[in-house]
Amino acid sequence: MTAIADLQALAAAVAPGRRLLALDLGEKTIGMAISDAGLTIASSIGTIQRRKFTLDAQELLRIVDERGIGGLVIGLPVNMNGSEGPRCQSVRQFAANLREIRAIPVAFWDERLSTAAVERAMIAADLSRKKRKKAVDTAAAAFILQGALDALAFARR
Repeated sequence: MTAIADLQALAAAVAPGRRLLALDLGEKTIGMAISDAGLTIASSIGTIQRRKFTLDAQELLRIVDERGIGGLVIGLPVNMNGSEGPRCQSVRQFAANLREIRAIPVAFWDERLSTAAVERAMIAADLSRKKRKKAVDTAAAAFILQGALDALAFARR
């Protein structure tokens, strides 16, 4: 089964009362954010230190089970001109590998400038460089998820 790439199809595939989990896949960490059951608000829930794929997948699926997750929104690092480079291919492969373990609905969300937007907000809030570095991945996941949730809300109107 291939990943669901359309956000509307993802929302339709998620059982009522289940949440969405957003992932910001970095080289060293995976930032995570979760939606509420009504699919309206995103909240940061932390990061996972990247190790081997199997260990990362085990940790993610544990969170999926514990938190009542019905689908994933994964940030897709599209180039500024809209093209997809090697990082996009890596993210798509991660999703495909995860879905080989468990057939969970997945949608991709364009994450262009999400980290930059989050860092600007953190600088405006006068967070130290050390605190920004620690929180940027999970905040970027929340930014990605909130964008997807807002798009779903707009489509429902």
